[in-house]
Amino acid sequence: MKYPNLESSILEFKREIPKNDQIIKTVIGFCNQNGGKLIVGVANNGAIIGISTEDAANAIEYLSKSIYEASTPPILPLIYTQAIDDKTILIIEVSSGTNKPYYRKSEGLDKGTYIRLGPVTLRATLDLIEELKWQARGKHYDTMPVYQTTEEDLDRKKIKDFLLMRDEEKPAKICAELLSSYYLITQEHAHTYATTAGILLFGKNPQHFFSEAMIICSHFKGVEGREAIASIDCTGSLFEQFDRAFDFIVSRLSKSFTIKGPRREETLEIPMEAIREALLNMIVHRNYHSRSPSKIAIYQNRIEFFSPGTFFGPLNLQNFKLGLSFIRNIAICKVFREANYIEKLGSGFITIFKSYKERHLQEPSIIEGEGFVKCILPRNSIEKSSYDEFEPILELFNLSAEVTVADLIKNLNLPRTTAGRRLNALIKLGKIKKIGKGRGSAYVRL
Repeated sequence: MKYPNLESSILEFKREIPKNDQIIKTVIGFCNQNGGKLIVGVANNGAIIGISTEDAANAIEYLSKSIYEASTPPILPLIYTQAIDDKTILIIEVSSGTNKPYYRKSEGLDKGTYIRLGPVTLRATLDLIEELKWQARGKHYDTMPVYQTTEEDLDRKKIKDFLLMRDEEKPAKICAELLSSYYLITQEHAHTYATTAGILLFGKNPQHFFSEAMIICSHFKGVEGREAIASIDCTGSLFEQFDRAFDFIVSRLSKSFTIKGPRREETLEIPMEAIREALLNMIVHRNYHSRSPSKIAIYQNRIEFFSPGTFFGPLNLQNFKLGLSFIRNIAICKVFREANYIEKLGSGFITIFKSYKERHLQEPSIIEGEGFVKCILPRNSIEKSSYDEFEPILELFNLSAEVTVADLIKNLNLPRTTAGRRLNALIKLGKIKKIGKGRGSAYVRL
């Protein structure tokens, strides 16, 4: 028999009682985030092995005291046994702590603070320790003041444009009360400062204060490696970054066309709504305290959305499909929602998985690594054998805005019939289009 749930950020399995050292680190990791259970007597694959009742009784006797004495602030776990199919398992359970960060007393705050990244317990970085402190005070990083700023660092035209996007008949007047209600400014010691959200959403020069709060978009050759075909840095406000990144992604993908009535309809190789939601999720939920840019990498067979930081909340693949959402940036989420970029919190990943399923495409995947989260959208791209044929032709467009049949014959040593056939195939794939007629015709990249 198997345990009903899989290992995750809130659940860990052990076949046998581990050393105190391992238990304490795991319990601290649970306590610093969303709570969790360490279950002894279950294999990594979920198979219930069980432990002896004597070992379980001895563990209950000494573990509570060991964990309490080894942790600061002290952690009092709930330790109990459960019988499943005549087998005994030991459960060590803790809730999310209210006095974060918790750390191992013998290692100190900087080295003894642990967190959960998926099913793994890791030592927290200094940035994560700071975030835990904010959580303990009920603070969110995006609502905190940027001390080098004033209200004048906010662009009122950008704010006015946002107010016009909202579903209200009469735009509100920009005033201190309105800016405060959106957490765009905050007062401290009689001074008014722009907040992190204020600068990122509506700042005149966001990267002056947050140099790494940007998105690097790259289109790479093949399925691996770092040989870039094209790359751009998306800077400016978060709305401007969204627009630039979205346009770049769509411009690099294949399109197909169908004629319906008098109109030609264009279909992207993967669902456009999945791209939009993956990009929005990366922007709205990323950890802006992390000093790293977000990255989007387009490969022949996939698109990777790389976001610095970790999940905020007890999330796993099943949670995403259920539409659960935990908000890290309350101010940024509020503004994007009222600007009608976000339809409903928690619906983004549902849309991604549903749109892929409807198109019968390979399922997207979500990966939580050490200090990053990655969303991978598989591409319905050109097959490898075909790609090897088309790649040299597509590279010609990087050298010239227009390419002719004669260019393929001269530069690639292709027979005229082969050159024409491959160009027509690229037109059908939505990669290029033909301009002109007869001998004067040429081809341009879409």
